[in-house]
Amino acid sequence: MGSLRTNDDSWDIATSVGSTAVMVAAARAGETERAQPLIRDPFAKILVEGAGTGVWELMLDDAFVAKVAEADPEVAVIFEHMGSYQAVRTHFFDAFFADATAAGIRQIVILASGLDSRAYRIDWPAGTDVYEIDQPKVLEYKATTLAAHGARPSAALHEVPVDLRQDWPAALTQAGFDASLPTAWLAEGLLMYLPAEAQDRLFTQVSELSAPGSQVAVETMGVQAKDRRDEMRKRFQQIAVQFGIEDAVDVGDLMYHDEDRADVAEWLNGHGWTATAVASRDEMRRLGRWELPDEADQRAFSDFVVGRR
Repeated sequence: MGSLRTNDDSWDIATSVGSTAVMVAAARAGETERAQPLIRDPFAKILVEGAGTGVWELMLDDAFVAKVAEADPEVAVIFEHMGSYQAVRTHFFDAFFADATAAGIRQIVILASGLDSRAYRIDWPAGTDVYEIDQPKVLEYKATTLAAHGARPSAALHEVPVDLRQDWPAALTQAGFDASLPTAWLAEGLLMYLPAEAQDRLFTQVSELSAPGSQVAVETMGVQAKDRRDEMRKRFQQIAVQFGIEDAVDVGDLMYHDEDRADVAEWLNGHGWTATAVASRDEMRRLGRWELPDEADQRAFSDFVVGRR
């Protein structure tokens, strides 16, 4: 269990788990500015610049990245790899939604949506409803920031301000969700912030709400050896001190490192779904974005799972 987490903790966009949404948006913003980006998110930079976290904005500064490379080349490669991973992950789940809507699904639920801008940047088919579930302050920040810049969702957007550890199915239903319709669910960047038992409960609830024809896409949690986590924590702390970065969030302290966590594909296949998993490492290599040595521990990297009901 992460030392910074409690069973009833909450956050806004600049603190705790909320700040990790800024990190992911910063990666999308950086990818968008590449010469040949895998994905384009015109809203990511706007959301990062207004969040007030400071540290993640540095990811958009080429001069800072160059200085990190001089101080610790391996850390710089890991920064680059993290950005590529986020781009590949986004690319994979964008394709999932394209396939789901092509199959006729018009009800979308994004669990722990954070600063996900798919409700705005994807060209959804007419009649699509997108439900975003997250902490109230996170949803409020995204909505007000994008509205201030004239952005409008490209689907019917329904905000569901509730913690996933609470009775989110009731809140989702109250927001207009129809359990009799097939749904495309996304759990991206979420499971690592849930204990193992909460993960099982989440997918039980998703299954109970999923009509035949529903689909689910999931990013699983990789398991990095503790000694490697400790080593990288020290090196990132040294970088933070060297560059005067204050209040830097150690993402590892926000995660639940439960060794008995269920294998998502196996769990889904045992509970009424037909699921397959793609190793993120293989997907990154397929797209030419693998940055690390070949001997990197495969267990440290996630799978992308797609299930159909």
